[in-house]
Amino acid sequence: MGTYYLVTLGCPKNVADSEGMETLLQHQGYRPASTAEEADVLIVNTCGFLQAAREESVATLNELGRRKAPGQLLIAAGCLSEREGERLADDVPALDGIIGTQQWVHITTLVEHLRSNGERRHAYVMPSDGHNHVVASVLRPAQGHTAYLKIADGCSAPCAFCTIPSFKGPQRSKRPGAVIREARMLAAQGVQEVILVAQDLTAYGRDWGQADGLPWLLERIVQEVPEIPWIRLMYAYPGHVSDRLIEVMARHKAILHYLDIPLQHGHPDVLKRMRRPHKVERMYALFEKLREAMPDICLRTTFIVGYPGETEEEFQGLLDFMSAVQFDKVGIFVYSREPGTPSAELPDHVPEEVKQERRERAMAHQQHIALARQEAQLGRTLEVLVDGYDPANAVTLARSYREAPEVDGYVLLRERRRPGERLRVRITGALPYELEGRVLRRELLRPPA
Repeated sequence: MGTYYLVTLGCPKNVADSEGMETLLQHQGYRPASTAEEADVLIVNTCGFLQAAREESVATLNELGRRKAPGQLLIAAGCLSEREGERLADDVPALDGIIGTQQWVHITTLVEHLRSNGERRHAYVMPSDGHNHVVASVLRPAQGHTAYLKIADGCSAPCAFCTIPSFKGPQRSKRPGAVIREARMLAAQGVQEVILVAQDLTAYGRDWGQADGLPWLLERIVQEVPEIPWIRLMYAYPGHVSDRLIEVMARHKAILHYLDIPLQHGHPDVLKRMRRPHKVERMYALFEKLREAMPDICLRTTFIVGYPGETEEEFQGLLDFMSAVQFDKVGIFVYSREPGTPSAELPDHVPEEVKQERRERAMAHQQHIALARQEAQLGRTLEVLVDGYDPANAVTLARSYREAPEVDGYVLLRERRRPGERLRVRITGALPYELEGRVLRRELLRPPA
């Protein structure tokens, strides 16, 4: 049928959608091309969350558009396509087709439509068919020893700064049978780390009346797909982490003691303006519960600095909160004014140079905390999963339960090992974002996929 070249931008949820599109294309006879020049169809799965992500998406599309050969098709998929629709074609003149987050399951239909209709003046927008495709599963081949499994899409949270509900709609959970089928297929292909992703994992099932569905789903996955050694959770809403979820995480070995809980700030007044959970004392109590149940838990979060009206006192409150909780991993972003969001209309927007300066201060503040948390791992024996080898530095790049792919660092090993190997290592060195380790046992814990 032809070849395709697909670029994925944005978060792990986009990665899962891209893998689904690739599966559908391959079922129709399309094969992946190693370069854009060799492809018949060019696809960019865009991100539209923040202005910087939008600019990156448009730049990527235009770069491919400038190099597009006669007969090649350029398609924009994903969040920016859903958010802007045909308006995206004004910024990308070479665009042939547009397909949003809720229609990507029709990618092959779009490609065939574009191929059969020849030359066109304007980009064709794939229309909605009125169905909720989030609940369906695309049983995709694994592309390595780690795989993302999206269990829901959309979001029903009222955050004042976020555009996601406006173009992705409310939370829609995938039915448990579909999740289990995907998990089984991934396990059968030797996947050793399945990462459950959604805008809010902890809202799973709420849209069909299940108040605390995530721990129930986790129990089912562990029981029905015991071949999966590692299950990682990204992302949890702070107000929805239940006692039941904590108990299930603590009880099942396969569920990693790692939790990413995006908090966005640590000062109650800023959190109120953000329309986020703002009772900070409840957050302290939550982290105490998590660490009591799982003393070795790795806690990750993200913060936004420079939110409208953020005073120096409120920013200092964030730093004090970081010191008190001692997060293992932190991502810090500057506030982005997104049109159409309630926060865009707030008074007292913080100057850009102040936002950037606060981000630098917060990152420097966290670096000392991160190093101390890393140094606490010295001497521990950890199980690691090998991701690859870095020949430039002659180190194997591995990850323990403490490192999620793409967002965290690595455990560095001074010997060459194959991707997919699981090993036991003794932690011998610590840096703010990486650990160093020595392999303790030569035999594999499980053969590589």
